[in-house]
Amino acid sequence: MLNPNERAKHEKEFCRALRDRNPDKLAELFTFPTPNITALGNNNNNNGDCESEIGRYKSMLNREVSPMTEDTSSNGGSVDWAYVLRSWYLALYASELGAVDHCYEAQSSLHSNLNQNFSSSAGNWLVPTLHKACVNTHRIAVLADERLVGRGNRNDHAKLQNAVTLLQESFSKTLNDRKEFKPNAPLSEEGSKKAGVLFIVNQLFSMYFRLNTLRLCKNLLRPVESRNLHEQATMGDQVTYRYYVGRLHMFEDHYEEAERNLDYALQHCHAGAVRNKKRILNYLLPVKLSRGRLPTRLLLEKYSLHEFVPLVEGIRKGDLRTFQYGLHKYQELFIRRGTYLLLEKCKTICYRNLFKRVYLVLGRSQLPLDRIAKSLKWLGMPMDLDEVECILANLVFKGYVRGYISHAKRILVLSKKDPFPASAVIIK
Repeated sequence: MLNPNERAKHEKEFCRALRDRNPDKLAELFTFPTPNITALGNNNNNNGDCESEIGRYKSMLNREVSPMTEDTSSNGGSVDWAYVLRSWYLALYASELGAVDHCYEAQSSLHSNLNQNFSSSAGNWLVPTLHKACVNTHRIAVLADERLVGRGNRNDHAKLQNAVTLLQESFSKTLNDRKEFKPNAPLSEEGSKKAGVLFIVNQLFSMYFRLNTLRLCKNLLRPVESRNLHEQATMGDQVTYRYYVGRLHMFEDHYEEAERNLDYALQHCHAGAVRNKKRILNYLLPVKLSRGRLPTRLLLEKYSLHEFVPLVEGIRKGDLRTFQYGLHKYQELFIRRGTYLLLEKCKTICYRNLFKRVYLVLGRSQLPLDRIAKSLKWLGMPMDLDEVECILANLVFKGYVRGYISHAKRILVLSKKDPFPASAVIIK
């Protein structure tokens, strides 16, 4: 809790930042100290235990924080910032107590008032402050919902769903500004609020993915890409945007678009952002594997992507046993990421490579199905001839194998010219 002297200093700095139209300083004044966020995540106090303390502090703020009007309005009028400051001080105090529900209530009030002040302000110099509010609202909503689960309740993401409406309003305020957007122009009273669009879109993407409401992502994609805003923001925002768009295309089975966007995100990600690169690779690698592109062992070791090692080795060697082992061992991890089904589809490529090895060992274009069945049995995955024939028929249909199956003789007759075309597996 800020004591009276600290609060007076904060108010003085706040007024100076408003008068000077200092966007970075103003945003800095709404930054939660790290210990406060840690307290929100770890403290197990019930919100009811803090009710009276927070009530008294709120009454004191209403008395001591007087109306604070500044001429930040675009029409030349004054805007009262006292509601924003009172909410900030209350959120800060609640975070120190670990009262996450009260903290979110105060933060949502701050965000709502800031949306109104932002809408009426001239130019885009308040964009960093709005971004800071979006991050705080998102973060505290997640913590509040997680605390609910910690008390033995079901997580219905009530706080996060409420936070979505606040960020959607922020998105609308930035997107609908009529001023012409000039990329890389400094933040000022003449700038376009569209400068803040992509950052808020990325926050909303993160929330939609957490809520599993991916259909709502389309409501963001269309207006952003029709105005070409996804190519005019900072590189950091562009990388984050491409990461989420790539994941969205992956879940919609648009693997070419998914690979293109995730590749862009990886190539333009900051060289020192190792954790972010690893996050991108968690989704880029399954897409590439499904399209026949195998990563090097060096890449997997560099980013500690050990869960992909048995899958890659299994596909490369046609070792179905190793592939199945890796898929089973890391099943829960892949399911949480939403990549399990895509990786399971890669088993088809593993079958293709196994059958190619059998073909190379036998050295002839007619492969008895019982020989293929024996190779599967040796790998600890016994199958009858009908199952083998079904798998082969699927490979022939997909173009992974050129030839035909003689059902009567139980023989796979391969084409004499390129019976296992790489072009069918490695999709360009």
